[in-house]
Amino acid sequence: MCDQFYAMNGGHGSQSYTKNSSPQRGAMEAAEEIIKEEISKKLDIEKLSSSTSTRTISIGDFGCSTGPNTFLAIQNIVEAISKKFETNLSNFHIPEFQVYFNDRTSNDFNTLFALLPFERQYYAAGVPGSFHNRQLPMASLHFAYSSCTLHWLSEVPKEVMNHFSPAWNKGRILYYGDKKEVFNAYAHQFAKDLNSFLKARAQELVFGGLMALLVPCEPNPIKDLSNITLPSLELLGSCLIDLAKKGLFDAAKVDSFNLPVYFTYPNELKALIERNEDFIIERMEILNNSTKHITTPNSKLFTGFIRALYEGLLKAHFGSEIMDELFNTYEEKVEESALLLNPNENSMITFVLLKCKRIS
Repeated sequence: MCDQFYAMNGGHGSQSYTKNSSPQRGAMEAAEEIIKEEISKKLDIEKLSSSTSTRTISIGDFGCSTGPNTFLAIQNIVEAISKKFETNLSNFHIPEFQVYFNDRTSNDFNTLFALLPFERQYYAAGVPGSFHNRQLPMASLHFAYSSCTLHWLSEVPKEVMNHFSPAWNKGRILYYGDKKEVFNAYAHQFAKDLNSFLKARAQELVFGGLMALLVPCEPNPIKDLSNITLPSLELLGSCLIDLAKKGLFDAAKVDSFNLPVYFTYPNELKALIERNEDFIIERMEILNNSTKHITTPNSKLFTGFIRALYEGLLKAHFGSEIMDELFNTYEEKVEESALLLNPNENSMITFVLLKCKRIS
């Protein structure tokens, strides 16, 4: 899938990510105090101040998207670092801050920077490019942040698109169901992409630099993985099948479409980070998400959230002409389903704080 289709819906309209990203904001708000606490305890500002000859602290948000959420998170990080300098190094001037906002080249950076707070305590720069790859100079970053990003894969696993593979995902748009080969293909791709992400950040961060991750997860499986359910996306797949039956496109279109997302498990995530060896896990826990933002009380809001996330991918494959009918159908199915009885579905977020131990 071409990079240009990965972006969240841009602009300021009713179907934009800007207007439909309150669940992600809930995750960010749930992590605010933890991030402040960890910066206060773990960020070695004496080492940073001695090694930062220009007196500039650099921060990167990887997968920043277009909405205002990133600015709230960055402000929280800047204030926490500033407070630590004030408290611990009273004779040292608070440094200047440089913030890099990174996302794929297709991200709506125009909308992002139109929303940039006028009164802010940092300089801002956009860095277009895949967060799975290195984007900044060696050892140039002091704090990295990424929220609700790492479940996005660099690509759909090739096996699930191959008619001759045991992992061919006929009739489904993700790895739900009882086909272990499909799940294994997605899990392998996630492991590969996470390792690439960590390797890239390890090169960009200074030795001892910190990285805070907010990762969408599923609960650790109690039994086997053969009965995975992802209700909101299974429902979306069923809507595509319905439209194919109406003759709006050939059923083969559904067979050849898969979403490039994977929701890891806390135990799996921990094991993959430890296998990487570039970072030390300083803290890892499930966030108590803010229900004020996570709850989507009606089918219209929930549909808007899903549309803002996945419409770009769907348009590229099925065409823009069917989008309204697709999401009208989806809204009707959400209303008829039990999905909204559990509004926290797909809202489990694992917080991870990592310290870079690789000497670049």
